[in-house]
Amino acid sequence: MDLKTSIFGKLGDALDASVVLATNTSSLSITKIGEATAHPERVVGMHFFNPVHIMKLVEVVRTDATSDAAAETALGLARRMGKEPIDVRDFPGFASSRLGIAIGMEAIRMVEEGVASAEDIDKAMTLGYGFPMGPLRLTDLVGLDVRLSIAEYLSGELGERFTPPGLLREMVERGDLGKKSGRGFYDWSE
Repeated sequence: MDLKTSIFGKLGDALDASVVLATNTSSLSITKIGEATAHPERVVGMHFFNPVHIMKLVEVVRTDATSDAAAETALGLARRMGKEPIDVRDFPGFASSRLGIAIGMEAIRMVEEGVASAEDIDKAMTLGYGFPMGPLRLTDLVGLDVRLSIAEYLSGELGERFTPPGLLREMVERGDLGKKSGRGFYDWSE
């Protein structure tokens, strides 16, 4: 957050007040980022999904200060990029991260409780609900440390329903961070 507010403060001072400033984040407050500028009405979030070249969704996040013109500019830009934007308000976790973390944390709790293997839990969501990938494989791709950080933030903002499971904390402490470390819920060493 400190880096983003510093950059946006500098950009806000250097650029014309008509320039829309957008940031990609899955959970940081767009309101706080916008408050670092002289013109918070031009600040929006544009939350792209990984892998960006495949995933169609972009959350365009507007604050109470964001102008309709800035939001429409971001929505239009996303469409020109071939993406499908959704228009969401700046709440902790926006729409997608809030839902994704809730599902991901419950999937981790299920592994922790021995309900099923990571592979079978993911298969339940891909074959049963049509998810393009299961929540545990996604957690490995995003990074267990990143998911832990988002869950801790959401837990602080929205309550205990987002409290990270002990298994997630243990895995992060061991350095099992997912694809980037070679091991998470899956073996990525190949």
